[in-house]
Amino acid sequence: MSWYLLVKALHIIFMVAWFAGIFYLPRIFVYHAESDSKEVRQQLAIMAKRLLYFITPFALLTLIFGVVLITMQGLDWLRLSVWLHIKLVLVAILYIYHGYCFVLLKRFRDDINQRSGFFYRVFNEVPVLFLFAIILLAVIKPFYQ
Repeated sequence: MSWYLLVKALHIIFMVAWFAGIFYLPRIFVYHAESDSKEVRQQLAIMAKRLLYFITPFALLTLIFGVVLITMQGLDWLRLSVWLHIKLVLVAILYIYHGYCFVLLKRFRDDINQRSGFFYRVFNEVPVLFLFAIILLAVIKPFYQ
């Protein structure tokens, strides 16, 4: 058994689990922003909090196994992998996105959301675009010498 392939599989598994939540969480925000019922908004805030706290360990494990993969490949590989540098910038932006979800969650919990359902629909599409770019970079590896 190859340890590298096991680590790579775990990295992918945790990434998929993280993204499942990242795709659904903004949908809860949409429903919350569009609801006129205080009880519904309270329930959606609870759902959003549970989901965000559930997927955060997946985000951290994705990061840990990604760093392990890079370490296993070595510094020379890292220097030559321009595609990976681009991927890491996109991944860093996704972690900022994830962190911003905590800010939004607090606004919903405090019932001070100022954004529309349309904003959250657009916000919901951001990780999809990043996922496409990240996977294309990881599979095609452009700019690799």
